[in-house]
Amino acid sequence: MKSIAALHDVVTPWSDGLEPSDTELEAIEVELPLILAERDLLDAQIMTLDRTPTEVDVQRLRRACRRVLAARTALENRAAHLPSSGGAA
Repeated sequence: MKSIAALHDVVTPWSDGLEPSDTELEAIEVELPLILAERDLLDAQIMTLDRTPTEVDVQRLRRACRRVLAARTALENRAAHLPSSGGAA
């Protein structure tokens, strides 16, 4: 029986490219407000799964939805104002 450690390089070859590049980290940083807004919306939805939502819950859900929409709009507006990267027009 062969140990998985003996085959480790075959299973997952080590590469210096395992860390995210600066470009990937920049993309995550740009999308972070949307990610956090979606997380807050999910938290608000989870809180109301096993009970009837109260007025405060409804307000929290509405507020979280507005934050997600605002973050998506800001992200789309940012993408629309960036110069396009190559390609024919």
